[in-house]
Amino acid sequence: MKMLKLALAGAVFSMAVAGSAYAQDNSSKGKIVGVSWSNFQEERWKTDEAAIKKALEAQGAKYISADAQSSASKQLTDVESLISQGANALIILAQDSDAIGPAVEEAVNNGIPVVGYDRLIENPNAFYITFDNKEVGRMQARAVEKVQPTGNYAFIKGSAADPNADFLFSGQMEVLEPAIKAGKIKNVGEAYTDGWLPANAQRNMEQILTANNNKVDAVVASNDGTAGGAIAALQAQGMAGSVPVSGQDADHAALNRIARGTQTVSVWKDSRELGKRAAEIALELADGKKMSEIEGAQTFDGGPKHVKMESVFLKPVAITKDNLQKVIDAGWITKDEVCQGVKPGSVPACS
Repeated sequence: MKMLKLALAGAVFSMAVAGSAYAQDNSSKGKIVGVSWSNFQEERWKTDEAAIKKALEAQGAKYISADAQSSASKQLTDVESLISQGANALIILAQDSDAIGPAVEEAVNNGIPVVGYDRLIENPNAFYITFDNKEVGRMQARAVEKVQPTGNYAFIKGSAADPNADFLFSGQMEVLEPAIKAGKIKNVGEAYTDGWLPANAQRNMEQILTANNNKVDAVVASNDGTAGGAIAALQAQGMAGSVPVSGQDADHAALNRIARGTQTVSVWKDSRELGKRAAEIALELADGKKMSEIEGAQTFDGGPKHVKMESVFLKPVAITKDNLQKVIDAGWITKDEVCQGVKPGSVPACS
């Protein structure tokens, strides 16, 4: 009888330990989330990183990261390193959406969930979180067309290796196609920007200006980095401020350019919310939740290969000189930063 009691006690103890281990495995505390960044040259990624870190720390999880420095091959090695460091989930900002494929497969084969961050990784095993990038493109085009409804348009696109570049351009064309077909707007040049790098955008803009003898009336640039490059090229020709230019990300420098009149619009994608949600989703997936069970998840198949994926889309906001107060009120940027060098009374937010 004594032996039976001991056996039962041992069994109960074993079940308790197993239950405790199960609870721990399904808790975010102690989990490690690895983040693979394509590069850290653009201002906005630091904001995203801070949001991810804050959300992970709030749940007792650990953040580790690697910077691919605009190299698709280095990013593959980076992901392997994050896995070897014990990552329970991965958040990947892909440098090249196709080249990252083997790294995603390695993670999945090791039972590690992957969140494709802001840029599409067209793999059904990767959860996709971003803003509605076609709508971002529409917002950019609408804002530029409102200022310059006719004339010669140049398109400074994003990286050819990033599907977002084509989503944005598709949205831009959706808005501008009627005016192009009617002959009101003429596409006098378009170019992808390798790595989204401002220097490459500036070079592309310089070439378009040269090819058209500077007869460019509007520039639809796909983000604030490429907008900055385009504006530098316009500045060299004495055209900055007279030619509307779009962007996105609400980089601080871009918001100041809007206030100063050299950039027309920046589509604000509050990356604090994007980073927070990505971190939360990564932990939920690491805890065993199915992708379809993530709050707000919807099926997306709008990528080049029409692969069905679970995704979450956040809503962007177009920022112009008329509503700069919105980003100031949100604590995204200070009034002093927005209004540096701005003539008093020329912009509502700087009055």
